[in-house]
Amino acid sequence: MADILKIEDLRKSYAGGFEALKGVSLRIREGEILALLGPNGAGKTTLISTICGITTPTGGHVEVGGHDILKDYRAARSMIGLVPQEINLEPFEKVINTVRFSRGLFGKPADDAALERILRQLSLWDKKDSQIRALSGGMKRRVLIAKALSHEPRVLFLDEPTAGVDVELRKDMWQIVAGLKADGVTIILTTHYIEEAEAIADRIGVIAKGELLLVEEKDKLMARMGKKELEVQLSEPISSVPASLQSQALRLSADGSALIYTYDTNAERTGITKLLSEVAAAGLVLRDVVTRQSSLEDIFVDLVQEGAA
Repeated sequence: MADILKIEDLRKSYAGGFEALKGVSLRIREGEILALLGPNGAGKTTLISTICGITTPTGGHVEVGGHDILKDYRAARSMIGLVPQEINLEPFEKVINTVRFSRGLFGKPADDAALERILRQLSLWDKKDSQIRALSGGMKRRVLIAKALSHEPRVLFLDEPTAGVDVELRKDMWQIVAGLKADGVTIILTTHYIEEAEAIADRIGVIAKGELLLVEEKDKLMARMGKKELEVQLSEPISSVPASLQSQALRLSADGSALIYTYDTNAERTGITKLLSEVAAAGLVLRDVVTRQSSLEDIFVDLVQEGAA
């Protein structure tokens, strides 16, 4: 797939010298979902705002579909849809008129068939004549997405789209995003829900203190950096790790009923066979053995802590 978004050495500084973006470079492929993770103040929203033309960069270069965001801002902006964090809608306006107005802002000709397709895709068609104030929080989020899609952009930014939305509606939103990807829309998602990124993203980007720490295929990232835990559950609890097992990288569970061993899945030897033999030699009786794969959240926390060091 070709790159639809090219970001080179993007910088943003404010009066007083604060650097919100410190030379971010990134290429995003057409039709992919990129999840951008980072703590509060990392620069996620500043990056999106700069690409979308809300904030002016102080350095660097950005192209959307080959259009420079400064020199050819109208063409660049017409390719972008933005779903902001805040729900800021006219409460007394009807859904259909709200979406129709957004389409008109981009100079697009009236096309009620296109708007119907978007509203149906977002399960909003039966609410088209409802006033915004009558909708639930989840439905209002859907209206924001409909507004962002009204001018048929090829790149969609979702800035914390499921903040404050319950679990069921979040899962619905994931399905919506998957449907948009199937239509060829490129999606850049910022989220605090790491399981959201783990569920739907093709690639993961991690940003902290205005710097992009990495961008990598989700599956490769988890395979490269993920670790596994082996939990050796004992038939009887113990008060401490036996002396004969002190050389092993073991920790005892809080209730003393299990020994926990962390190992690298990519290592040539995991050491599990030797460990289990030594556990048996120490006179401990196994009740069960359980393995757990480290999550994307564990990897994210480790990366951010390393970046802050």
